[in-house]
Amino acid sequence: MKLIGTLTSPYVRKVRVVLAEKKLECHFEIDNVWSAETAIASSNPLGKVPCLVLDGGDAMFDSRVIVEYLDTLSPVGRLIPQPGRERAEVKTWEALADGLLDAGVLAWLERNWPGRTDGERSQAWVDRQLGKVRGALRALDQGLGDKPFCAGIYLSLADVAVGCALGWLAFRLPELDWRGEHPNLARLHDKLTQRPSFTETAPRLQ
Repeated sequence: MKLIGTLTSPYVRKVRVVLAEKKLECHFEIDNVWSAETAIASSNPLGKVPCLVLDGGDAMFDSRVIVEYLDTLSPVGRLIPQPGRERAEVKTWEALADGLLDAGVLAWLERNWPGRTDGERSQAWVDRQLGKVRGALRALDQGLGDKPFCAGIYLSLADVAVGCALGWLAFRLPELDWRGEHPNLARLHDKLTQRPSFTETAPRLQ
């Protein structure tokens, strides 16, 4: 298998963490989708990463689809429960973490995308998206409470998704004091960053 992605994307990081936790071998190919030389469209018509290219050449995309598939490849470190309420709980955590990221990425791009001039940027749009980020953080912190992990006493995809979202916020939007405002999330993030799967995939510029 081959994973196409970047070192900064939290969605790519989620897949990489799952690969590490599942102890699955996968070649990682870096591709800057914003570059004129990007070849991502040959694998994903949406031009987005992550994209997982299977051994036969078929491609799979959207991080939620990819991680669900990867979890079926090995019984090691099962991250998604069998169908039922527990599975729905884990997937809901993932959806909330990804939704936080969707809003955060939109805010960051509005501020930083070089395709726009300063006069074309909308602070009202940024504020709207950051409001969604803050709302998601409050919900995540409250839902976690004093539990050791998001969905119980074991690491699951819920924790992977939340950990990647928090790591991206610290990387791209450091002005948001989520650690000070949400101590439950800070505690979880500190615990997750001690795992090799998280330390080895920490976001960084190329």
